[in-house]
Amino acid sequence: MLKPLAEALAAWSPQQSGECDPLARVTAAWPDVVGVESARNSQPLRIDGGTLVVATRSSAWSEQLSFLAERILASLRADFGLNEVQRLRFRVGRLVVRTRARVIRGAISRAARPASAPLHESADSESAFTRFRTGVGRVRRAKEESGWNQCGRCASLVPPGERAICAPCAVAISQDRERGVARLLFEVPWLGYSGIAAIVDGIEAEEYDAIRSRVLARWWDVLTRAARAKRVSRDRRERLLASSYVIVMSGLEPERIAPATMRNILGDDIFELLFEAGE
Repeated sequence: MLKPLAEALAAWSPQQSGECDPLARVTAAWPDVVGVESARNSQPLRIDGGTLVVATRSSAWSEQLSFLAERILASLRADFGLNEVQRLRFRVGRLVVRTRARVIRGAISRAARPASAPLHESADSESAFTRFRTGVGRVRRAKEESGWNQCGRCASLVPPGERAICAPCAVAISQDRERGVARLLFEVPWLGYSGIAAIVDGIEAEEYDAIRSRVLARWWDVLTRAARAKRVSRDRRERLLASSYVIVMSGLEPERIAPATMRNILGDDIFELLFEAGE
C-alpha cells in the first residue's frame, strides 16, 4: 500500500526556508475540504487579496459549491490554517492537471511540521512519510483534546459548536439530494415540492427551487439544441423530457395539459419537432 506513495515522494525536494505557498496549501487540502467528486470538477486557481478564485467545469458546479462557501471557508481556516482565504469566487474555466508529487509536497508542508519548525532534508521517502503521518496524528490528537467531534458520516473531525458533519460530507449529501430530486422531477414531475420533500430527506423549499431551476435549464438546453439541429434522438427521448418540462413549469396534472399548453410553453419549433413531425 505504501509503495505508490513512496514512489511519488521520491521526487520530493523540501523547500529550504519559508512557508509553503498558500495556493499550494489550498490545492493540497482541496479534496479534503470539498470531497473527491467536487475536487474532480473544480480547482483553486489563485488567491487575490484574500479571495480564492476557483475554476469549475460548469455553471452548475459553480452554483453548487457557492451554496457551501461558508462551510468551505470555515474548513480551510479551522482544519488547515488557511486564514489567508477570506472569500471564494467560482467561475467556469479549464481545469489544469497538477502532478501528484506537487500535491503531496503541499500536504507535507502543511501538515507535517509546525509553522515555526525548520525544514530538514529527508533521508528517503519512507522517513518523509513517517514525519507526515506523525504530524497528522499530532494535529488530530490536539483537536480531539480541544473538543473537536467526529463527523457523523465519515469520522473526520469537526470544530466544536458546528453541525456534526464535515464540509466534504455536506457536499456529498447535497449532491445526492440533487440527483434524487432531478430524477423525481423527470419521472414524477407532478409531485411538486411537497411530494418530493416527503421522499427526499432534508430537502428545504429554497434548495428545491434552486435544483428545480438548474434541472429545467439543463432540459431546456437539450430541447433547444434538438430544435436547432431539427432532429431528435433515435429513441425520441426528447419527447419525455419535454413532457416533464411542461408539467414542472406549469404545475398542472398531466391530464389537464392540452396541446395548446405544451405549444405555449415549448414554443412552435420544439413542439412541432417533437409532437407533429412525422405524425
